[in-house]
Amino acid sequence: MSEVVLKTQDLMGYYRGSFGVVYGVDGISVTVMKGERLGLAGESGCGKTTFAELLTGTPVPLLYYEGGLVDIEGYDVWHIPPETLRKEVKCKHMSYVPQAALNSLNPTLRIKNFVADMLKERTDKKYSPDEAREMLSDHLAMLNLDKHVLDIYPHELSGGMKQRVTIAISTYAKPSLLIVDEPTSSLDVTSQKAMVKMLLDIHRKELIKSMIVVSHDLGMLRQLCDRLGVMYAGRFMEEGKMDDIISDPLHPYTRLLLGSLLPLERWTKTANLKSIPGRHPDLRNPPPGCRFHPRCPECMDICKSKRPAAIEKNGRQVSCWLYSGESSDGE
Repeated sequence: MSEVVLKTQDLMGYYRGSFGVVYGVDGISVTVMKGERLGLAGESGCGKTTFAELLTGTPVPLLYYEGGLVDIEGYDVWHIPPETLRKEVKCKHMSYVPQAALNSLNPTLRIKNFVADMLKERTDKKYSPDEAREMLSDHLAMLNLDKHVLDIYPHELSGGMKQRVTIAISTYAKPSLLIVDEPTSSLDVTSQKAMVKMLLDIHRKELIKSMIVVSHDLGMLRQLCDRLGVMYAGRFMEEGKMDDIISDPLHPYTRLLLGSLLPLERWTKTANLKSIPGRHPDLRNPPPGCRFHPRCPECMDICKSKRPAAIEKNGRQVSCWLYSGESSDGE
């Protein structure tokens, strides 16, 4: 039987502050099996990073868990003691590399000193910087990184190298699930290529079981992932095999999103780019029913009042009244 690495069920997380309540992630259910690489795509503000933060059990300030399940290999992330989450789940079962990973290394410490502190935090055992260096040497060699990078300060590394070193450190304990947020957004083309190769190597060499990659760059996700989840306004619109969605998008939002990007297929290079009409909704007051209906060219009356259920169509999940005859719980 296939092994489930991650399962979420009706996951909800909202930002709360003086600005009100922002419904950042509002009912996401997804399963990631062993060996799968899931990409998350969508416009800025659609909830991709929020979803990734909620998977960690320790989201950024003002983001609060509101309900639902996050199960990582049998650990219910939001209903276990913080000490268990820190020592048993993080790094061993799940590792998260945030979008600001370039700034995650301590600028006042040599990288080996930073690693020694990290190992102490996770294991409560004290390691010297040189011991930490030796422990990580073979791991870095597997990823084509010179162990001498551990002897220097972060500012002595290029942006791309800092990103790669951060990911190498994050995968040292061979976590089952690696979550990476925008791994190539601040890199030049050459560094982007090296990053994609490194992430593929990490998976092929079985340093991890599965991967979730958050990005606005569908071209990069196409190279890296075998499944794709398309998000809009805190919800999944469509989710399934990457090639199926790229070649035959079902949801109107997916079609418009692909149409607004540079063509991913060589034979469509003459296609005209089209912008998506309207604006992304204010998630302090999201529209009822299907959240895409104010911008959807195929909107029907039912779309304005009832949320469509996620149904299986052509081997994937799609939430759209074009393919569903029954509503889920209304709004």
